[in-house]
Amino acid sequence: MIRTVPTPTSRCRFGFVRTDISPPVGMYHRMWGAATHDRSTGIHRPLTASALAFAPRGGISAPFLLLTLDHCLLWNTDIAAMRSAIAAAHKLQPEQFVITFSHTHAAGLMDPSRRELPGGDLIGPYLEKLTGQMVDLAGRALSNLAPATISYAIGNSQLACHRDAWDEVSNQFVCGMNPGGPTDHTLIVGRVTDDAGRLRATLVNYSCHPTTLAWENSLISPDFPGAMCETVEKQTAAPCVFLQGASGDVGPRHGYVGDTAIADKNGRELAWSALAALESLGPPNSDFHYTGPVISGATLGVWAYQAFTEDRRTATEMFTTRRVEIPLPYIADRPTLEQLAADREKWVESEAAARSAGNTLRSRDCRAMVERLTRAQTRWSSVPPGDTFPYQLTLLQMGDAIWVTAEGEPYQVLQWELRRRFPDHIILVNVLADGWRCAYLPTKETYGRGIYQEQVALLAPGALEQVIESATAAIAELIPD
Repeated sequence: MIRTVPTPTSRCRFGFVRTDISPPVGMYHRMWGAATHDRSTGIHRPLTASALAFAPRGGISAPFLLLTLDHCLLWNTDIAAMRSAIAAAHKLQPEQFVITFSHTHAAGLMDPSRRELPGGDLIGPYLEKLTGQMVDLAGRALSNLAPATISYAIGNSQLACHRDAWDEVSNQFVCGMNPGGPTDHTLIVGRVTDDAGRLRATLVNYSCHPTTLAWENSLISPDFPGAMCETVEKQTAAPCVFLQGASGDVGPRHGYVGDTAIADKNGRELAWSALAALESLGPPNSDFHYTGPVISGATLGVWAYQAFTEDRRTATEMFTTRRVEIPLPYIADRPTLEQLAADREKWVESEAAARSAGNTLRSRDCRAMVERLTRAQTRWSSVPPGDTFPYQLTLLQMGDAIWVTAEGEPYQVLQWELRRRFPDHIILVNVLADGWRCAYLPTKETYGRGIYQEQVALLAPGALEQVIESATAAIAELIPD
């Protein structure tokens, strides 16, 4: 008979700060190829950035800092500049901090090279201000480290759905809801309390593209994470942070709309799932134990929460960080910048011709193709040189939990497989770590089907599977025998 159900726990020191990072209204906003607007016209909900600092309770181990921003992504050069400023200001080594993103597609495309486009002149100054805010945020989070307990619960939300869908009418794969596809509905909630038991923050880790709002929306918005955090905060009176999971092939069931009410509805749906998981937790620093039989009308088996033993407390205070670099091959048919430029010019000419002919739909489609190729030029012009890409994984072990931060947008199988291999630990996967340098990491079987994620991927088939194996080996080294 199982007599103890452990509460997954991390005992550490924790610091937290959040700030508003909303861009100015009127700044260049066009994220979607199908969009016809360039500038934002208002703010649905403010964008925020959160700094989460972690450190061991005792000893002299270095702290670890996680910065998460309500943006889709930043380009490589801008991420590098931000990281350099943070590292210099706080004397941090590269492996001591990671910048991640909620991945909202309604924040605007932060591309300084678009300065000549409407509202593009505001991007550069905004990014300079944002870097300063992140430097300040990091310092304040590190300065308010205090003893804390993170208790984890596993829940379930039906918000997300597989999004590699075969359209038999048009005879192509589309990036849209595929009700028959596999979906990881796992939701991980972290309840952060101080040593007096007071709630300091709630952490919500879930995999779902924030693509509720699409080309018809011109408002700055965090998408569904905004309403999710607001709903949780109203119930708990403590800050809530959304941490995006491996969501390369999952998105909301109801998405690609311009109606902000749908984004809020999606957020509330996720919030109530998170609150249900949060409510399932017992007192901090305790496990659920079988205490024995009680004779009643039936002989009852009674369970109760009991405080951690000293050995259990010590085990939950383990604190280790590690950064792993994995050399991954680029795709075999890697395009040249000259080829991309020529293809882009053809679509520019086609757009102009369609516009002159008054063909609005054709003009919109051509403009979307111009946008697609512009982004391809940006991706390929800034990749690291050589035959392989130096993929980065950062691991943070805190007691019963392993936090895995991964580059780019891996498919959900990354977290599925790691959780299957390490069932006795909480595996929290947070993606888009330090940007989008490698774009998507689809499964090996995805290649050759013409799916969007394959079309924009920089890495060869099998790259995701190599990441899973390397992550497995690294986690196994962190876990005590």
